Amino acid sequence: MVVAVADNAAKLAVLIDADNAQPATVEALLAEIAAYGTAHVKRAYGDWTGPSLKGWKDQLLAQSIQPVQQFAYTHGKNATDAAMIIDAMDLLYSGRFDGFCIVSSDSDFTRLASRIRESGLTVYGFGERKTPKPFVAACDKFIYTENLQVTAAQPETGPAPQKPVSAAQLKGDTALVNQLRNAVEAGSDDDGWASLAHVGHILTKQSPDFDARNYGYAKLSDLITATKLFETERRNSADGKPAVIYIRDKRRRTGKTPPATPAAT
Repeated sequence: MVVAVADNAAKLAVLIDADNAQPATVEALLAEIAAYGTAHVKRAYGDWTGPSLKGWKDQLLAQSIQPVQQFAYTHGKNATDAAMIIDAMDLLYSGRFDGFCIVSSDSDFTRLASRIRESGLTVYGFGERKTPKPFVAACDKFIYTENLQVTAAQPETGPAPQKPVSAAQLKGDTALVNQLRNAVEAGSDDDGWASLAHVGHILTKQSPDFDARNYGYAKLSDLITATKLFETERRNSADGKPAVIYIRDKRRRTGKTPPATPAAT
């Protein structure tokens, strides 16, 4: 799901904590990153002398990712995190980048993500669903790697793609329904219509890990349609630009103003 914060011209630094990422997802990971900008730096950190990272070699070569060696000086202490954070700050101070992609499921990078955002740069986080919420919340956008499509040529080490959640289940998810309705209401005009892109931007601002793929749908528009709670309208642009999708809460048909935190119906 590409949101309004994405800028395909953005210069990005991609920093991968190899101790907390799977090599099988790298190709799909970089394809996802391409939707947000261009990866001018791609580095993966770890102790490459150990056996646990041997599966990374082919991906490092194929994707032109620079491996950064960091020995584990003391058992139980993660020197890789420290090296990655130091490099991230050096890259930040260079002033050459528009954003960072931090690939890890480790909460140790929470403060790093916050610090980068304090400097006005965008932070995209990538990690497994087990990623602690503080790190997720510290990013502008967080993508769960389980949602990324792994190519057929790669081993199927991860879980199978999630099947689309049914309309009945979506309607029964009060938190989701409230989130969608409130986002549409916040981005709507006087008639209740809001552009899909604006709604996606609001959802990401409220919940960095919001993603239609969490519910088995490839796009936000597919998720919205599946709930059967919203009207959709495709409007052509007068200047020849692609048509824009607008959505509205179906309860607007009755002329009623939906409450701030409505219940699912």
